[in-house]
Amino acid sequence: MTSKTRVSNPQFPDRGRLNLRNLSNAHIRMIDEALATVGEFGEVHLVVNKGRLRFLITQKSYDALKYRPGGISKEK
Repeated sequence: MTSKTRVSNPQFPDRGRLNLRNLSNAHIRMIDEALATVGEFGEVHLVVNKGRLRFLITQKSYDALKYRPGGISKEK
């Protein structure tokens, strides 16, 4: 499966589009799962090497204004 993704990284202004090769159904499911777990303010970063997905990095963030005691430790 081939996917073209818009790159909005100021470090690479000339790259415009990135052509990902060999993005399998398992990769797509992994990305979907990561997006579902990071929450409203989280981030999912894809590290692509030679046109292939190499790493998926997640960062979960919390809204400090909505914090309730014990709220972070209860989430899985």
